[in-house]
Amino acid sequence: MTASEPTTDTPQMEVYNRIWLSIAERKLKPGTRLKEEQLAEIFSVSRARIRQALSTLEHDGLVTLVPHRGAFVSQPSTDEARDIFFARRTIETSLVSRLCETATPAAIARLDDHVNEERIARDAGDIKATIRLSGGFHLLIGELAGSPYLWDVLRDLVSRTSLIMAMYQTRSQADCGPDEHAEVVTAIRNGDADRARHLMDHHLDHLEGKLNLEDSNQETNDLRDLLS
Repeated sequence: MTASEPTTDTPQMEVYNRIWLSIAERKLKPGTRLKEEQLAEIFSVSRARIRQALSTLEHDGLVTLVPHRGAFVSQPSTDEARDIFFARRTIETSLVSRLCETATPAAIARLDDHVNEERIARDAGDIKATIRLSGGFHLLIGELAGSPYLWDVLRDLVSRTSLIMAMYQTRSQADCGPDEHAEVVTAIRNGDADRARHLMDHHLDHLEGKLNLEDSNQETNDLRDLLS
């Protein structure tokens, strides 16, 4: 599960990627202040570049910009986490059901290729790629189901889920592997809408069940340590 990233090779992309990955790796906790001047020094870029990166992170729901106070890692509430997973179950079970009826061989091939990429990233221990591809699988379902509006809604939900999982998933929990995604693809290939809905609902229940919203201890607030 992941946020969108800038698409060009720019200094703010490096800032975005490093902050995003530190959030995804559970280093930056909710409420951590992201000081522009310190970030500019850490990344050796102008404060204008830092502001651009922070603005993109805010758009993805990962950072909150507070007037006259600065930028903070967003703090999703327990209620927000539950609402997001409720919305995702409602939307994604409908999307996989639709895809069972409309999926072409080319669509199935894209899903298979994506799951294979997830396995390669997991086996290589590539945390960033694993997180990105996990979220990307759900967005691919939305794309292939042919609903641009629901894809936009799902994109925002996936971004918020990425933050919630990154912030509140316990360190002892392993990241969800591609096997559950592969089972969903098999159900779509077989045109079994009931099973596809069940598997997607179970998969999202599994992700939500890994949350520990009571874990709010901050080990360190030093940005140099957190972004290393």
